[in-house]
Amino acid sequence: MAPPGKGEGMRAARVKDLLGSFISEVWNDGDADAAGRFLAPRYTIHHDPGDLWDGRVLDLAGFQERVRISRAPFPDQKFAIERLCADGDAVAMTWLWSATHAGDIPGFPATGKTIRMSGSTLYFVTPRVRLSGHWQITDRIGVLRQLQANKDDRG
Repeated sequence: MAPPGKGEGMRAARVKDLLGSFISEVWNDGDADAAGRFLAPRYTIHHDPGDLWDGRVLDLAGFQERVRISRAPFPDQKFAIERLCADGDAVAMTWLWSATHAGDIPGFPATGKTIRMSGSTLYFVTPRVRLSGHWQITDRIGVLRQLQANKDDRG
């Protein structure tokens, strides 16, 4: 392994660029087909409580399906990256998320109202600079509260 220095800083910058592009193209723009440019052959969701895919290992097709299903009720969703910190084989991202509830979720018909959430995600990166999984915490209870309040407002 190279001593800390310029090469390590260049890798950190490359990893941050990769993650920024991945979030922009795949999650914000909804281009699930673009995921192949960013992901390792196996993507592991190590920890993401409340996520339907928590604990699963996905291939590219499985990850693309995850993106499509996750975006369906919130087609205009956007992640605003607050901070990226890269170190070794990982990059941490804190983020704010917002989306219009435009599609039905079981128990929560579409309302057209904006939903917001925040979170922090640690992405794992291969030596060839591909994303191989994540460990995430988010405010899913806050999302459920917003969905319930919007449902209650509808009468």
